[in-house]
Amino acid sequence: MRAVKQLVLFGWQQALSCLFPVVIFASLAITKWVPMPFLPRYDWLLIICLLMQWWMVRAGLETRDELKVISLFHLIGLALELFKVHMGSWSYPEEGFSKVFGVPLYSGFMYASVASYLCQAWRRLEVELVRWPSSWLVVPLASAIYLNFFTHHYWIDIRWWLSAVVILVFWNAWVRYKVNGTRYRMPLALSFVLIGFFIWIAENIATYFSAWEYPNQADAWSLVHLGKVSSWLLLVIVSFLIVATLKRVKKGTAKSRSFKGEERIPNVQGRYRSG
Repeated sequence: MRAVKQLVLFGWQQALSCLFPVVIFASLAITKWVPMPFLPRYDWLLIICLLMQWWMVRAGLETRDELKVISLFHLIGLALELFKVHMGSWSYPEEGFSKVFGVPLYSGFMYASVASYLCQAWRRLEVELVRWPSSWLVVPLASAIYLNFFTHHYWIDIRWWLSAVVILVFWNAWVRYKVNGTRYRMPLALSFVLIGFFIWIAENIATYFSAWEYPNQADAWSLVHLGKVSSWLLLVIVSFLIVATLKRVKKGTAKSRSFKGEERIPNVQGRYRSG
């Protein structure tokens, strides 16, 4: 029974961390089935996302530093959207005043919601990284992953080679997290796969509600190919790297401030001694 209780609590923490994605899915569903006045659907979705982002910072659910990371991932996702729509990988067939080169601006929030989930889950589950690889390996790997989303249209697709490199680089890395006071751990590569799989499920839900449209879904909705899991897995690594870098920098800054504070401790004579 304790295992079941821990699993339920873990699921609840995950659900709370998915607040931003849930709002996006709910908005997609509502705007699909309920006629929206005054503005096209894509513009209403942008307004809802902006208001949700403002409220999360205002309510303290996200810090300003996390907002910077989420905004960065928004721009990364939007750049990818502009290129992919231009290449015909998918499309946004509806009208909207907030569309730029065929891409509605709300689409960047769908990528940003992944970073929002990671920030929320990191804090709620008190995530720690064990044997995190050197930045000299991780940064070039993440850069190669992101660039491959563009270059495979002109060159060979090396996503499977990149996936193999990911397994090698993160083979000994673990993620530790806390549920109800108990510490657990999971291979980091497995966490990438799980997050990528659930994003694939979310992608099917999003396309069902016409968030965007693949060429094979023009006449009728169909399941997104399972091979897209590999794409999401690789994109998760890029977002995970950005969030992990923020958390590690913040942790190092906090330790530095704590150390400096210990260096000057007043003694009974009112003078300062070394900590």
